[in-house]
Amino acid sequence: MPSAASSFAEVLAAYEPVIGLEVHAQLLTRSKLFCSCANRFGAPPNTLVCPVCLGLPGALPVPSREAVTLALRAALALGCRVNQTSVFERKNYFYPDLPKGYQISQYERPLAEDGAVVVTGADGATRPIRVQRVHMEEDAGKLLHEGFAWSPEKSGVDLNRAGIPLIEIVSAPDLRDPQEAHEYLTALRAVLLYAGVSDGNMEEGSLRCDANVSVRPRGRQQLGTRAEIKNLNSFRNVARAIEHEIARQVALVETGRAVVQETRLWNAERGETAPMRSKEEAHDYRYFPEPDLPPLAVDGEWVEEVRRSLPELPAPRRQRFVDSYGLPPYDAGVLTQDRAVADYFEAVAAGSGDAKAASNWVMTEVLRKLKEDARPLAQCPVAPLALAGLVRLIGAGTISGKTAKDVFETMWRTGEDAGAIVAREGLTQLSDVTALEAVVAEVVAAAPQQAASYRSGKPAALGWFVGQVMKRTGGRANPQLVNVLLKKSLGGS
Repeated sequence: MPSAASSFAEVLAAYEPVIGLEVHAQLLTRSKLFCSCANRFGAPPNTLVCPVCLGLPGALPVPSREAVTLALRAALALGCRVNQTSVFERKNYFYPDLPKGYQISQYERPLAEDGAVVVTGADGATRPIRVQRVHMEEDAGKLLHEGFAWSPEKSGVDLNRAGIPLIEIVSAPDLRDPQEAHEYLTALRAVLLYAGVSDGNMEEGSLRCDANVSVRPRGRQQLGTRAEIKNLNSFRNVARAIEHEIARQVALVETGRAVVQETRLWNAERGETAPMRSKEEAHDYRYFPEPDLPPLAVDGEWVEEVRRSLPELPAPRRQRFVDSYGLPPYDAGVLTQDRAVADYFEAVAAGSGDAKAASNWVMTEVLRKLKEDARPLAQCPVAPLALAGLVRLIGAGTISGKTAKDVFETMWRTGEDAGAIVAREGLTQLSDVTALEAVVAEVVAAAPQQAASYRSGKPAALGWFVGQVMKRTGGRANPQLVNVLLKKSLGGS
């Protein structure tokens, strides 16, 4: 019976998926988009509200310059063309979490258009995925279905989120498989984090993604009927939901049934999508210009001011890590996913003078420990210069790589300096030739059978001898010197 992976590979061989993502990112402003209510997660329900975000009669919206500036940062970081004039419009629909009965958004004339996100495939090749538009809009509230005494009978509405500024980033239908969609979302989130636009926290809802998926036989240009998938609350679930939807649509096509244009919900527990409602078109929302807001004018000076404030972004920084530090593209990609991690690595590299060793320690030890402890880099107990000191001790031959790992664990636990730990615990690497020759001689003399095995042409036996010498010296012997002395004693080269 073929595996699920092989079956899906067969599906992709016969059919081409066409995928576009619509990503909503909450902006890191102090207040909401059209009022002065705080933009803060976790407050008690309905405590961060006012007449404007509650949609009370006579309340008028006033756009936040801070929100527009952050939206511009996102647009420029994505390489978009900023429109000098954009228009806020009313998107009309009824839902309990939308107090006004409409959402202030942008449609015909968005803030920015024609950008791109560069994704890296499994083969290391890069490909730009077009960004069709970046537009601003206000968030809706949130329905609460559980956690209250009355939850079995009814739902509640929390309007703290209503009016929080969003940008919607709409990709072109350029994505061709679930993994590529995952890579796009990862790369997009990195750009938003670098630009300081959003915290990208999917668990708290500050980054949300909807996927539009259709399939067509390989070689055909005409697009198939698409379905939109909602309720994607993690990068992993984005890939899982798209894979399921592709397989579902192909199964319909293969059996002669029609794919219906609709909105579907992803059920992560069951691993499948389910119908939610028929897919709306633009005319269903009856867009028209917001009468209480004039067109949004963005002059060239404002755009250039924002452009100058942008930091080095992930893609050029990744390339610089390859060119300047000589890192493999994979290492550079991992280190530049998060701006704080990239900054940490550069500080370790500068302090140690060994970029490759710095990369290895950050990727294999620092990131591992952070994941184990479920803590952010800001709470890392080992400062960059402290890790650089550890790397310098290894490079100078003061301690071995094995000992360094033990020292690192102590540094992580206590926050102590590597040099102090090494001095206190007597961990300095043994490099005294005379002393090590004596230990080597004892080990070889005590193992005539292993010595004979090595001399008969079995080089693997050397590793056993190295282990014995390291054991006798408490792991402090210089392994390179031990290898040389053992070969000499055993009659090797």
